[in-house]
Amino acid sequence: MLLIPAIDLKDGHCVRLKQGDMDQSTIFSEDPAAMARSWVDKGARRLHLVDLNGAFAGKPKNEAAIRRILAEVGDEIDVQLGGGIRDLDTIERYLDAGLRYVIIGTAAVKNPGFLQDACTAFGGHIIVGLDAKDGKVATDGWSKLTGHEVVDLGKKFQDYGVESIIYTDIGRDGMLSGINIEATVRLAQALTIPVIASGGLSNMADIDALCSVEDEGVQGVICGRSIYSGDLDFEAAQERADELNG
Repeated sequence: MLLIPAIDLKDGHCVRLKQGDMDQSTIFSEDPAAMARSWVDKGARRLHLVDLNGAFAGKPKNEAAIRRILAEVGDEIDVQLGGGIRDLDTIERYLDAGLRYVIIGTAAVKNPGFLQDACTAFGGHIIVGLDAKDGKVATDGWSKLTGHEVVDLGKKFQDYGVESIIYTDIGRDGMLSGINIEATVRLAQALTIPVIASGGLSNMADIDALCSVEDEGVQGVICGRSIYSGDLDFEAAQERADELNG
């Protein structure tokens, strides 16, 4: 079970939002590269970056900070990035800079042809982020709810050749209210590619619950507010996951 610290970037700073609201952000660090280094030193095996400004603007906005993070830790661990990635040139630029995985969210839902092209051109490097509420997929920084069912889109994108899917329950994100295990497992059981859980991770009980369903296809979990607030000790949690699942 991969525990993946999230570094959410807004105006060059490391922040956390509540339920995707840009007006409800808490700054945790002015130096995202140093934050990345600290998570690697604590045993992280992958990092999850989000360009929050980029997600709302539809184009990269925190590229300088992202490049500093890649220069700091990109040779040591896999780094994945989402937010504002809408064209193949951007993907190529980031991969050339040392990024391992590119996460496509809104563009995957609105422009499936682009996702297909990305999977063809950069096979093994494309992850889809599906953000949902009550089983329905949301887009545009969670501001718009679509009629698409999560499982239906997951199967469609799996056929395109995506590497894995990050499933976020947007009703729980940043709220420390617990992972939506049931919905995450339902998606993982419907697919043959791995699913990464996201949204609401709060304590060791969540880690135990996730480890118990790893065999269903749940590969990891994005760790956000809980590891910044101190509600969850990241090092202890990763050790626990390794003990439970070898």
